[in-house]
Order: sequence, then C-alpha cells, then structure tokens
Amino acid sequence: MTETAIEEMSFEQAMAELERVVGQLERGDVALEDSIKLYERGAALKKRCEAKLKEAEEKVAAITLDADGQPTGTKPVDSL
Repeated sequence: MTETAIEEMSFEQAMAELERVVGQLERGDVALEDSIKLYERGAALKKRCEAKLKEAEEKVAAITLDADGQPTGTKPVDSL
C-alpha cells in the first residue's frame, strides 16, 4: 500500500493521519527510531493542516456579504 504524499492530502486526510500518528506516539510502543520518523511525519501533517485552514480562511474572507447579501470584496476573518 502506497502512502499518499502529504502535500496531496486534503485537510480531512491529513487530520486523520495526524490523529493516527499521535495515537501511536502516545501509546509509546514504538521503537525510538520509528518514534522519530512518526514525529517528523506528524510535524509535516500539522503544517499541511495549518496550510489548508489558511486557504479556507482566505476563501471565506473573499466571500463576505453586505447587508443585502451581495459580496463586498475581501475582508479579513478573525478566526475560523
């Protein structure tokens, strides 16, 4: 089975994989060398999730509506 490249993962895929990695690390039943690899993968997955959230935030900011329900252009979004 081939693993999906992190940069090709959707937010949901990256989050699910990150949860799996964290679970393995929390159990503590992984050899030290494997733990280091898992930690590195987890860091890359976290970065992917953050990037996808930023993309979503930018899209939401670009679709803000005025009182009449018409798009008004871009406005910053405080947080999602």
